[in-house]
Amino acid sequence: MVYRFPKDKGLKSVKVTISDVAKKAQVSKTTVSRILNGNFAHATLETKNRVLQAIRDLDYRPNALAKGLKLMRTNVIGVILSNLKNPFWTNVLEGVEDASHRMGYHLMICNTNEDQEKEAEYIKEFQRRQVDGIIINPTVLNDELYNQMINEMPVVVINRRISNQNAINVVVDNVKGADLAIRHLIESGSKRIAVFMFNNEYVSPWMDRLKGYQSAMLLHGYTSKDFRILKLDQKSRELNEIIKKYIREHPDVDSIFSTNNMITLVLLDAIRELGLSIPKDLAVVSYDETIWAKYLDPPLTTIKQPGYEMGRIATVNLIQTINGKQNPNSKSIILQPELIVRTSSEKLTASEFTSI
Repeated sequence: MVYRFPKDKGLKSVKVTISDVAKKAQVSKTTVSRILNGNFAHATLETKNRVLQAIRDLDYRPNALAKGLKLMRTNVIGVILSNLKNPFWTNVLEGVEDASHRMGYHLMICNTNEDQEKEAEYIKEFQRRQVDGIIINPTVLNDELYNQMINEMPVVVINRRISNQNAINVVVDNVKGADLAIRHLIESGSKRIAVFMFNNEYVSPWMDRLKGYQSAMLLHGYTSKDFRILKLDQKSRELNEIIKKYIREHPDVDSIFSTNNMITLVLLDAIRELGLSIPKDLAVVSYDETIWAKYLDPPLTTIKQPGYEMGRIATVNLIQTINGKQNPNSKSIILQPELIVRTSSEKLTASEFTSI
């Protein structure tokens, strides 16, 4: 389920005190303090709920947040993703859900659609709702807010890296994934390989895939003059036309490495509309294995990311941190990609290649 929160009304930031909470809940400061520390013995259920509601309404966050609110478990994990249209996140969420259910937690899921303001809104709302921890695939545009969040509550950052060195990070080795793709294309007979990517220098997976493309090309005797790089605006509605224009203007390109499955879908349409054949005219390798890749005509060669494992490992590490049992070696967890070879990349058969 994707939760949508009401927008912040732009109220001035005022420091809320324990006295304000006590006044709103119509109890003593001692009662509020006891409930903050998990001591409910002297409070009725009605009083406890009234105090907790006052804390939420006033967005009260004491300095001793880690000590005081840790005992007020909600058993809810907040998940913030950047683009739920991408089928990769289905696998990630399955891993998150399976692990959280097994460990007794529920989920609240939000989609920022790469919107910096939405992301900030969701982070603040999760904090107000006192989720026990957050798993986030960040826009990478809210550094100050990430730092505050990491200092105040358990957080695991997935898929993308942020500047905060204290963040627990679960990512894929995207440089290696790109290297696998380019090595395979060269070994399959490709001579002029282009890479298609979304243009965002803040998104580490996309930049790492470009780095992997460049290093693999150089390793196989190419120079930087041989690089064929098309950088696309993720929010453009003209992707199909831009891709067709590039292919027309670069007839020497005989294969394309697509660094994102959303690009791949547009690329396959563009190739078909140009009347070209895969892999005869253009070989294609796509980053991200999807449920539909093997059913395409021809079946699509992909770089598979362990999305389920990413979600599962992130959740286990988050809950261990919530419980004060974080593994000191789990700050940066790097998962390995896998090449899945299908017909779309076969420029030459094995016998043709060895006869050259």
